[in-house]
Amino acid sequence: MSAQQTVALVLAQAPPSPNDPGGQGEDFGKSSPVGLLLLVVFAIAVVFLVRSMTKHLKRVPVTFDEKRAEAAAPARAVREETGEPGERTGESEKDDSTGS
Repeated sequence: MSAQQTVALVLAQAPPSPNDPGGQGEDFGKSSPVGLLLLVVFAIAVVFLVRSMTKHLKRVPVTFDEKRAEAAAPARAVREETGEPGERTGESEKDDSTGS
C-alpha cells in the first residue's frame, strides 16, 4: 500500500458519532489500589538507591592522579582524626597493613 493510498484511506473514514466517547469508557481515569501500591514501592526503591549511590560516591577518591593523591593524603588523615562526617575512620589502618 503506498503512502497516497494510506492517506486517502485515513481521510475517507467517516467521523465518529457524537455518542462515541473516543476511547474513554466508564473506567477512564480511575486507578486501582494496586497502581498506588506499585508507585509507593517504586518511590521507596528510588530513595534507597539514591542513599546507596551517595554512600558509594563518598568513597570515590577526589583524584586518581598519584601525585595529587599523595599531596591530599595529609589532609585526609587530618579529617579522619577529627572524625568529620562522610569519611570512613580506620581506612588508613587497613591501607598500612597491606604493606604499601
